[in-house]
Parts: sequence; structure tokens; C-alpha cells
Amino acid sequence: MQQQNPERPEQSTISVSRSARAPRTPATSRVGVAALILFGMATAAFVASCGDSSPASTGPHFVQLDSAQVQAGKTIFRFATFGDESFWTDTARMHEVIAKSVSPALALQVGLKVDSDTLPQAVKDALAAGQVDLTSPATTVTLLKLGAVVGLKGTVQTVNGKDSLVSVGITCAFCHSTVDNSFAPGIGHRLDGFPNHDLNVGAIVALSPAISPGLKAILQSWGPGKYDARTNIDGKNDPAVIPPAYGLNGVAKEIYTGDDTISYWNAYVAITQMHGHGTFVDPRLGISIHNGAEQVAPLLPALLQYQLSLHAPAAPAGSFDAAAAARGKALFEGTAKCSTCHVGSLYTDINEGKLHTPAEVGQSAEFALRSVTGKYRTTPLRGLQQHPPYFHDGSAVTLDDVVNHYNTLMSLGLTAQQKADLVQYLKTL
Repeated sequence: MQQQNPERPEQSTISVSRSARAPRTPATSRVGVAALILFGMATAAFVASCGDSSPASTGPHFVQLDSAQVQAGKTIFRFATFGDESFWTDTARMHEVIAKSVSPALALQVGLKVDSDTLPQAVKDALAAGQVDLTSPATTVTLLKLGAVVGLKGTVQTVNGKDSLVSVGITCAFCHSTVDNSFAPGIGHRLDGFPNHDLNVGAIVALSPAISPGLKAILQSWGPGKYDARTNIDGKNDPAVIPPAYGLNGVAKEIYTGDDTISYWNAYVAITQMHGHGTFVDPRLGISIHNGAEQVAPLLPALLQYQLSLHAPAAPAGSFDAAAAARGKALFEGTAKCSTCHVGSLYTDINEGKLHTPAEVGQSAEFALRSVTGKYRTTPLRGLQQHPPYFHDGSAVTLDDVVNHYNTLMSLGLTAQQKADLVQYLKTL
């Protein structure tokens, strides 16, 4: 097993100078789209066809984990804002919006989650008894004071004898954690690394009084579970499905288009989207953002360790037909040609340096061209049942849709039974 960490997040300034594509006009951070997504943990196309020749396979580069670093990274993932309160409070004024207008009922409606493990037993009892006013923003402020709202960090102070929300920021967990609904819908134990596909990031950000009408229309068009991490860079609107943040260890490059490493995308998101304090420079995309004293880079190594510790969930017991899955595995490795690109134990050829053109995988050229590579990465198949919909745009609602897409694109000629068997195998991954 390869023990050397393939990441390079130690420097205080994230600067990428490789010229994979011609540099674009420099862009700086603008008031507008900002919320957490794309930690570099996502994928492009299921069952993709193969691309041009590339370097010989190097196999997965698994990183050895340090327990102390993992624990530190867990705290960073859940609670570090990188100083982004200066944007969400001073510029976006979201603390005012929450205190005046966001009740727990509304918060749950737009997909925010509550960590039941932070709630005192008396509060749990009152919730169970229906004695908590879920229509009052004051209750939301109390939940923030308890640190119970997943991915939101609020500072609550007593002003004139009353709890007042004086600042708010967001963390990695905002988009990349959910709960198991064990207490009530939207309330339960944390599930770090699971994408929150109930979260309507656009609708939440659009509540800010600092957002222009034009940008507000873009944000409100996204819907639950989607986010565009480039809108505030290039002004375009093409949101992607929030990806899972588990099963990352050993994968060479992340996000749908395989732009770079996990730590690269952690820095990109923390600074360009969350508006954390630090510097992010990538001439390949024409980005040069310098946002105050560095608070991001020193935390990247531990954050990475925690992310790499998050294992993909196993397929739930009884969720697939074992006999059909066995037949599907044979198809995956044979007639269906899936293993041509979904290679090795991680089911991806990205570790061989391979990417695929939009035409090869039947995906949007426009979305890919906004990236560093202009292409798509073969997804490392992980916990597939746990994170529908599929493809960058969510156009495949089910695994059946994925199989049908590639059966047509690649002219495989699979029968209905073969397609059903292949789906059963995908459910096991």
C-alpha cells in the first residue's frame, strides 16, 4: 500500500500554475453565490466508455491516516468557518434574515438539518411533546446557540436580556453532512460525508438582502441538492448535484471534471465559495482571490485526513437481489463494458490519468468547458444507492436511468433482463 500523501496542501497560498488550458481573464470574488459544495468529491459518468491512450495504471494511492489528525479534521469539517462570518454576517447579513424570518419549520423545509446529539434531553422531551414553537425564529436562534444546526455556526449573545444572533458562518458540513432522521424528519444523528440533497442552497442564499435581483433569479432556479460553484466566477448558471464526501481515499483527482486533488478543491471552495479568509490562485481558470489573512491552508492537512477516513456506506441488507447481482457483475466485467473504465478496486481510471470527452460519456460540453480539464472523470463507484440522482446534472434519477443512458450511448443492445441484473449489481457497490 502506498503510504505517501499525494496531496500538497501545506503552503499558505494555494497557487496552481500548470497550463492545462489557456489562462482566462482573471476573476475576483464577487458578492453573490457562495455556499459550500464540491469539496472535490464527485464524479462524472457511470459506466463510461474509454478514452485515448494514457500512462500505465499506478493503482490507488491510499493515504495512511493519523488518528489525532483525523479527530482534528472532524472538528474542522463540522465547525470551522475559516472566518467566513465576515461575508455571511457583514456583507450578506444572513444573521438578520435568520433572526427575523427563519423558523425551524422553514429551515427544515429548505433542507437544513438538526443534530439531535447536541440537544439537551429536556429539549428533546419538549420537541417530542410538541411543546417547542417550530414557527418562531427565536427557536432557530436557540438551536444555533446549542450548535445544533448542521453546517451553520452562529454566535449568540445576550442583548437587553434576550438571546441575539450577532454573527453566522457556514462550514464544510453545510452541504456534505446530513442526519439519519432517527428523532424526526430532518433531526437525528449526523452522517458526515453524505450529500444533503434536501438542501436548497440557492433558496437560502437568495434570502440575503445583498443579492441582486438577477442573481437571486439564478439562485432560485437551482432547487434542492444542487449548487453551481462557478457562477460567481464566470457568471454562468449550470448547477451540479452536491456530491458525496465519502470513499475518497486512493482517488487521485476529484470533482466531476477531475480538475485536481481534494485539498485543491477544499481550498477552492473555502475561499471562493464559502468566502473564508485566505488566498486562492489558479491561472488555468483566471482566478486570483486574496481575502485577508490566511485561515484556510493551515487546516487543509487535518481536514483531508478526516475526509479520507469517511468510508462509503455498505449496501443496506435486503436492498438487492443477490442472484441477479451476480449475473450483473458478469455483465459489468463483460458485455456491458463497464469495467473498461471503471477499473480496479475503486472503479475508476482516473488513477491512470484518463479523462473522457463529453461526447464519450454523453454529458454536457458546456459544463465541462467551465472546468480546468474540459472533460469528465469516470466516477469511482461508491455507495451508489445512497446518493441518487446521478451524473453531474442529476439527469439520471435512478440507476435504471444510468444503465439505459449507456446502453443507448454505446449501442450495447442489452436486454431488459440484462439491464435489470446490471442495476442489481450496481446496488451492491
